Amino acid sequence: MGSEERAGVSLTNLDQPLFDGADATKRDLVDYVDALHERMIPHLRDRPLSVIRVRPGQQPFMQKNVSKYTPDWVPTVKHWAESSHREIAYALGNDRRTLLWLANQRAIEYHAALVRAGHWDRPTHLIMDIDPPEGGAFELAVRAAHLVRRALADIGMAGAVKTSGSKGVHIFVPVENADPEEVAAATRALAARAERLDPELATTAFIREDRGNKVFLDSTRAGGATVAAVYSPRIRPGTPVSFPVSWDDLDAVSPRDFTLRTASALLGERDPWADALPEPQPLDEGLIAEGRTIPVARVQAMHEGKRRKRAAEKKDLGEQAQ
Repeated sequence: MGSEERAGVSLTNLDQPLFDGADATKRDLVDYVDALHERMIPHLRDRPLSVIRVRPGQQPFMQKNVSKYTPDWVPTVKHWAESSHREIAYALGNDRRTLLWLANQRAIEYHAALVRAGHWDRPTHLIMDIDPPEGGAFELAVRAAHLVRRALADIGMAGAVKTSGSKGVHIFVPVENADPEEVAAATRALAARAERLDPELATTAFIREDRGNKVFLDSTRAGGATVAAVYSPRIRPGTPVSFPVSWDDLDAVSPRDFTLRTASALLGERDPWADALPEPQPLDEGLIAEGRTIPVARVQAMHEGKRRKRAAEKKDLGEQAQ
């Protein structure tokens, strides 16, 4: 079924399909990661890594805590996870050998933390995740991305853009000397300002039913959140990858242009993401201040969900009494 060894890593079952609809084999994944490891590592280095794996015949699953059988040479970092009330040992994608081993474990998606190991209170980026409506065209996400770019430019800030590898785009804004609360607040305000530029196109509504056919500006990628790393494959038909695009070219591309089979040749020896990212910049104080007046989306959605449930129950009781 195809076995070999690279960099001291035993690679197995290379001829197996990667997943249903992948149009790729496990060998294609290993070859892709090997070809791009020099481009991937600088953007993964020292960042706690969550991966999404697909075992044959099973549904994809996200893995944060490394397996017990993980080799000793795979670099890891331990961190207490409040959500699960336990210590998690995260892999660090710091070298070719580790990435090859992860690929052999059928780790297809690579989601990197927005902080570096040992600097948990210092996010390195503000992220805007832009998601078109169900069935919505990619071009809608592109139009919304330009709104975010305008909102950034209005305060003298800048970001780089990449396809998410799914149906939307990610905007990365490198920041300096900001704590998680400040970055989260600034992200909420940035989304709100972009929404105000074209409220018919974009929305910050966290509850899906409230979005209509608008593009969702997701301001929740802050704090301990992760995001699909640049060059990461995605578990989607055809195995697209998250790929950097210049702002000038964004209107002319499609997520389908960048796949496990095509991305390496498109890059050559370049790392356009490294070239596109601006230097880390201080957060605008006005953006932080505005963001602090905006409720946290997940918390607000939770309270709204409970309110709607109570209202529906009250309505049902009223109808039953008639």
